[in-house]
Amino acid sequence: MTKRNKIIIWLSSILTVFIIGLVSCIGVSNGQIRRQQEVQTAKANISKEEQRRVDLFRNMVDAVQSYNKYESSTQEKITDARAKANAGKIREASQSLNAVVERYPELKSQGNYKQAMLEFSVTENRLANYRENYNDEVQSYNVYVRRFPNHQILNMLGNDTKTYQPLNYDVNNAKATNLFK
Repeated sequence: MTKRNKIIIWLSSILTVFIIGLVSCIGVSNGQIRRQQEVQTAKANISKEEQRRVDLFRNMVDAVQSYNKYESSTQEKITDARAKANAGKIREASQSLNAVVERYPELKSQGNYKQAMLEFSVTENRLANYRENYNDEVQSYNVYVRRFPNHQILNMLGNDTKTYQPLNYDVNNAKATNLFK
């Protein structure tokens, strides 16, 4: 083997090692970016569902208020019918009560309330799933950027490696409020 061939082999080996190192660095950097985007997407999904929960709660409050208004109106009509019956106006009282009874099944706010409760339950389940997914993504990201040699490569490239914190869901039941008193 000539000296020239040895130099070509050495230069080819060095160039190959350099290219493998460069590809590895690019792969690690792109992996960090992808995982960081997954964490941000998971956080955005939580925010979206939290807004949906607020909107549903407002709709549920509207449905309950509408239902209460209707119930109050129904109660007044029943009281008027009783007064008419006591005054001997049985026919008028009967017509009033029939009108109330006929309208009762058409009450839409009660259906809206039931639908809102169902949607509220679905939203809470989605939130739980999105929170779990967020925590999984945070864990995956944190492990990836701390792993050897990823950590060293990212530091050499000057990438800012964030440390995300998993979400914690401690519930203080001592402050629970009974809304239906």
